[in-house]
Amino acid sequence: MSRILRRIIALALLAVVGAVPLAAIAQDGKIEILWLGQSAMRIKTVAGKIIVIDPWLIKNPKTPPEYKNLDKIGKMDIILVTHAHGDHLGDGPDLAKKYNAPLWGPAGLGQSLQTLGVLPANLAPRMGKGGTIEPFPKVKITAVRAEHSSELLWHNPATDKDETWPGGEPVGFIIELENGFKIYHMGDTAVFADMKYIAERYKPDLIMIPIGGHFVMAPEDAAWATREVLKPKYAIPMHYGTNPFLVGTPEQYIKALGDAPVKVFNMKPGDTIEF
Repeated sequence: MSRILRRIIALALLAVVGAVPLAAIAQDGKIEILWLGQSAMRIKTVAGKIIVIDPWLIKNPKTPPEYKNLDKIGKMDIILVTHAHGDHLGDGPDLAKKYNAPLWGPAGLGQSLQTLGVLPANLAPRMGKGGTIEPFPKVKITAVRAEHSSELLWHNPATDKDETWPGGEPVGFIIELENGFKIYHMGDTAVFADMKYIAERYKPDLIMIPIGGHFVMAPEDAAWATREVLKPKYAIPMHYGTNPFLVGTPEQYIKALGDAPVKVFNMKPGDTIEF
């Protein structure tokens, strides 16, 4: 038996009795992030759990064709939705039912999905801003403020008409993984003063930041928030190029950052990065 294998077995046995943290067992594991266009992200945690965020896929013009088949994205353990708009809630309910994965989002969104019969209560749990869940060992997810709106557009099959329902207040998510690495998925947002609190309280390593403009921050505002307030190690620009209003580009964001000490991943939909 190799020394490495003996070490893994020993750590696993110790973990059973709580003597070592889960992160020690998974220390060779990598964090994997797949961007699927707009704000849709798939995160594989250190221990291999799959978190999917804002899964607008089938109608997303930037999602690679292979991921428009919901069978192709693969099994997921939890779905996070930042607000009720169609380009964020997207295919979330269908994925929740397909993979029996709870869909966490603003409390009002979960309640409307339950009331309308879109999802059962166990797949549409509710949480509020400032609330933290621990869906897996050593993984914590906290809902934080976002400056946006969150109407739910629902097509009523009985009347064949669209209806607007409450979608709760929009949120971002702080996702702390098994090894302490923190991701801040900002959802759709403008700059707001409480970003300073979020930066100081949670100290995100990686931000996923909207840059398209019009409905969200423009590249210059996003760069200011990154450089002056959030100060992460890494950034992934998102939420641009999917409709004529979202004209901001990663190149504009990078230029506006100047010499800020942040590594920007200028990803294309379908690209994967590892940490």
